[in-house]
Amino acid sequence: MDEKRLTRQMAFCREIDKEKQIGRQTYLADGSRKENDAEHAWHMAIMAILLSEYANEEIDVLKTVTMLLIHDIVEIDAGDAFAYDEEAQRDQAERERKAAHRIFGMLPEDQCEKMRQLWDEFEAMETPEAKFARTLDNVQPTMLNAASGGKGWLEHNVSLSQVMKRQSYTPDGSQTLWEYAWKHFFKPNLEAGCIVNDLD
Repeated sequence: MDEKRLTRQMAFCREIDKEKQIGRQTYLADGSRKENDAEHAWHMAIMAILLSEYANEEIDVLKTVTMLLIHDIVEIDAGDAFAYDEEAQRDQAERERKAAHRIFGMLPEDQCEKMRQLWDEFEAMETPEAKFARTLDNVQPTMLNAASGGKGWLEHNVSLSQVMKRQSYTPDGSQTLWEYAWKHFFKPNLEAGCIVNDLD
């Protein structure tokens, strides 16, 4: 056994416990409280396993699940930037790159390289796995927003133009999930006034 290697791995595992403390703006389905990053990642990992058949292209499911489990780890340092807050998003990418360097750098070199490559792949949104992972990253909070009666959208006065900009990449990973989300999540909440229609 390489005890130094194991110690680094354990230090990383302990560090990522902090992800449970990173609050998001999305409410749970029952609207009782907002989810945290770890809950978000867990939820999407299961969704990837169950919904992979709807990906536009064949995907490596384990690779996609791994991407989803690690993609927000950087928010331990960088914090969560609300999807519709353009000011908060302004320097988010640079803060996340620095965080990725520090946090993944805690791992042994081979695992650091593997995790960092997967994180970079998710960010680039070029492979089938990254596209599908990004689709789920958009659909999961949408599903919860709809389930909670549009609570998050109402709280932040979210407009249809903001939604469409945010969702512009969603069909790239799964046209089926995008169409389902539009029909069952967005359209009813738009009609109910939970999303401001600024495109008429």
